[in-house]
Amino acid sequence: MRTMRAIRRLRPDPVPDELLIQLIEAATWAPSGGNGQGFRFVVVTDRERIAAVAKLWREVTTFYAEAFGRIRPPGMTAEAHEKLGAAILFQRDHFHETPALIVACQDTSEQAAGFRGQAGHVLATIARLGPRRALTILRNTPRATSLGSAASTYPAVQNLLLAARTLGLGATITTWHLLLESEFKAALDIPKSVQTYAIIPIGWPRGKLGPTSRRPPAEVIHRDHW
Repeated sequence: MRTMRAIRRLRPDPVPDELLIQLIEAATWAPSGGNGQGFRFVVVTDRERIAAVAKLWREVTTFYAEAFGRIRPPGMTAEAHEKLGAAILFQRDHFHETPALIVACQDTSEQAAGFRGQAGHVLATIARLGPRRALTILRNTPRATSLGSAASTYPAVQNLLLAARTLGLGATITTWHLLLESEFKAALDIPKSVQTYAIIPIGWPRGKLGPTSRRPPAEVIHRDHW
């Protein structure tokens, strides 16, 4: 974990399929809500598909760089911020050379089918809470459901990233595609019922892996209250 850096500068050399399968296997060991295991992974190595994604990637990355690229996160040095920006632009300009992409998804169709089968019971349970509490819960349900799906996906992504580091592969979690999600999904034939959460470019690193620089625990802990 201490040497798992975000690697955006990748060599174009292919990644063996057996290593990609190992990454997915590691991802599936992650916890998920109710052990539902609704995570799904689109593994992309086809050059035409990656080229199509690269066009969209250039659009969203350029927008990000122009709109937010000058904003330096607290605690990051100017030198580190400059290096980050350069790496982001390198990845944008060489994205079509990326050996493999893994798209982390959640298939919501099974969850929706389960809810439909128990809708009467769920509504009866909510009704017993009383009008005010029921209204609060119903108002918060969409957000709770969305965050719950994310919480059942991102642990798998973290497992995948750690496995990539173990195998000597470079990778980084990205979410910019969500700005144009429907177009990214169309490029990869991902159904409407499937929610995408991250695109992880995978490849052999051009540079070195690790070490990372992080804030000490004392700076991020709030004890007993905020």
